[in-house]
Amino acid sequence: MPKKVKWLEEPIPENYPKAADYLRLVVNEHAVEATSLALEAAPITFHKAKDILRAAGLQLLTAENPHVARYLKLIREGGRLAPILLVRGNLPAAVPLHIADGYHRVCATYLTNENTDIPVQLADLTL
Repeated sequence: MPKKVKWLEEPIPENYPKAADYLRLVVNEHAVEATSLALEAAPITFHKAKDILRAAGLQLLTAENPHVARYLKLIREGGRLAPILLVRGNLPAAVPLHIADGYHRVCATYLTNENTDIPVQLADLTL
């Protein structure tokens, strides 16, 4: 039977700059700064691993991916994962959800149990 995924209560502070680095690839600096502030202020909510991947339109990475493998090992050892940072998509505009930080953690969680509720901070893109 797979181990239950354990979570930290809050994101690790250094994950916010990592999310900002990702956002710089898809939006301008003003939007990065505003959205980063919104992410930091967002409450923790819970969403299933399978729903996060589906909303983001991303493929599931396999256990052979070295980053996913590292998180799977941490899960097996009973370690805690940091919550995921998400930027809300826009369904009518065909804009997917963006995993600003935590794609590999989502994949490792999915491989452990796709129905796992993942703690996330979810913010709207602020332009």
